[in-house]
Amino acid sequence: MSYLNFLRETAEKAGNVVCMGLDPVMDYLPARLGYRIDEIIPNFFEKLFDVMSNRYLKPAAFKPNQGYFIKHDVPLQGDFSGSHALSKTIKLCREYFPHTPIILDYKRGDITTSSKNYAKEGFERWVVDAVTISPYMGGDSISPFLEYTAKGQGTYILNRTSNPGGKDFQDLILQDGKPLYLAVGKKIIEWSVKYPGTGAVVGATSIHELKVLAELYAPHNIPLLIPGIGSQGGSAKQVMSVLKKAKYDTRLARINSSSGITHPWKKSGHIPENWESVCADELEALIGDCTIA
Repeated sequence: MSYLNFLRETAEKAGNVVCMGLDPVMDYLPARLGYRIDEIIPNFFEKLFDVMSNRYLKPAAFKPNQGYFIKHDVPLQGDFSGSHALSKTIKLCREYFPHTPIILDYKRGDITTSSKNYAKEGFERWVVDAVTISPYMGGDSISPFLEYTAKGQGTYILNRTSNPGGKDFQDLILQDGKPLYLAVGKKIIEWSVKYPGTGAVVGATSIHELKVLAELYAPHNIPLLIPGIGSQGGSAKQVMSVLKKAKYDTRLARINSSSGITHPWKKSGHIPENWESVCADELEALIGDCTIA
């Protein structure tokens, strides 16, 4: 199955386009989940997935951010507990929510030979459905990833990101008077002709740019990964409205919230006793905002 059809089918089955970001932060995890990193993090997600399953709350994708896991590795001491935690978390996603897309957020991008190694790591070693990459080094840098897209997996290219510093380069005006992010967007469309399923990362916090790019991408079936919802300030309702007005196929979008679902108590610092239900409530509300007709 092509990645485009996989996105459409899983969105229809879930009834929404929510992407649940999996970015575990030890300071915000409840107590009594274990003693080792590769116990605590997977136990957290297993308890949460169990409540989600019992309440029939199914997102349309999961997005583990590799950096939140592997920072716990201490390779020179033979400690790979972060990598083990990521492995267990991916397996839990497959167990509780089979056939739901898993997007590994690792933002790679290097010279061709190095990118081949990174592509193999993401698609073959972590066995995920899609990855995120950077376009900064150009076509030969991303082509090893797109070769997997030709086989039915997805590649999301950073386009207009949700972080404040994104404007430092992405909004730069080129000689033709157009911003750099728009030039990248047109290149993504060009690459997608040969590799359907080539997608773009466009932040919900840059709503004007999202509108421009959604209108650009709508006729070309470019999958969108849209971070920035929740703690970063983006609005899911506003994003859905922009996509629909652009006549964009919302089934190809995945609107991501991470800590807003898994650590909604981050600002208060108080972890409630019924934390699983609190997380599930946040997910349910986001699903309500991202329901597809």
